[in-house]
Amino acid sequence: MPDIKQSKVLILATDGFEETELTVPLTKLRQAGATVHVVAPKSREAKESIRGWDKTDWGKNVAVDHDLEAVDVSAYDVLVLPGGQINPDKLRLEPRALEVIKGFLTSGKVVAAICHAPWLLIETGAVKGRDVTSFSSIKTDVINAGGRWHDKEVVTDQGIITSRNPGDLDAFVAKIIEEVKEGRHEARQLAA
Repeated sequence: MPDIKQSKVLILATDGFEETELTVPLTKLRQAGATVHVVAPKSREAKESIRGWDKTDWGKNVAVDHDLEAVDVSAYDVLVLPGGQINPDKLRLEPRALEVIKGFLTSGKVVAAICHAPWLLIETGAVKGRDVTSFSSIKTDVINAGGRWHDKEVVTDQGIITSRNPGDLDAFVAKIIEEVKEGRHEARQLAA
């Protein structure tokens, strides 16, 4: 997949996502020419949308394109996992969310996680032995899961992209576009 304009991006989130960590990649990747769909589990509060978190309170709603339960991983090239504390904590309790993430990881497709979303990579066994960053408060979680934590705006290891916080969004989106140009990576082994 050498061109972002030919790629299909899946953004997986639920109520409580950090608002800019979903809306900025959604907007910038669409502006770059990618087809981008937002998916969420049926357990969300509203049928048509998910509710964001904006720093200290509830933020804007974002329309959901598809239910998570109906997602076909083979139809997409890239997975984006927004953070916030609430969103990834809810998603790691959703077996289908973990299945979808593992599907992207094992197929060698680009997976991008920001802020607290590396919790989802930890849950799937994907950080073990890899260079990763995250929001600083989950640094110990990353290290305890076998990841090599770095305090950098964006870290990439075998097509897995991680960033720390909303201040890193420009670098995060740019790295997603760059990784799409590089194409698929070898199938990744996940820790048991």
